[in-house]
Amino acid sequence: MIPVKVIKDKVLCYIVRDGRLLVFRHTDRTYEEVGIQVPAGSIRPEETPEDAALREAREETGLTQFRIVRKLGEVTYDISPYRFEIQRRHVFQLELTEPTPQRWASKELHDGERDATHFECFWISLETAHVLQSGQGALLGALYD
Repeated sequence: MIPVKVIKDKVLCYIVRDGRLLVFRHTDRTYEEVGIQVPAGSIRPEETPEDAALREAREETGLTQFRIVRKLGEVTYDISPYRFEIQRRHVFQLELTEPTPQRWASKELHDGERDATHFECFWISLETAHVLQSGQGALLGALYD
């Protein structure tokens, strides 16, 4: 039996500073499982895509001083067989106005619904951002438009 795929609206956040992209890796899962990612997640029913982008950036990095620069576009990504889901991704460029170290630990609490997810956040050059997992780098070129 072929599983039914659901369509989910998601956001992706390209947070850029001085030619570098803010990314993270999970510290409680292996690189082979989840790779390097940008802040991303689901749009809640009461949220706009812009609100969701800001919330996800804050939740996953532990930082607060973000602003949306612009929406870069939308892409569709089929994440099967990990989950039988087609993601409609709203991709935003964000600016971070607070200082950060090169690397720091963060965790997402998930509103207490499940155990916290632990991350290591860090900056990589835009030229090496092709390593992003699951098609997350699909609109990196739009940063140059």
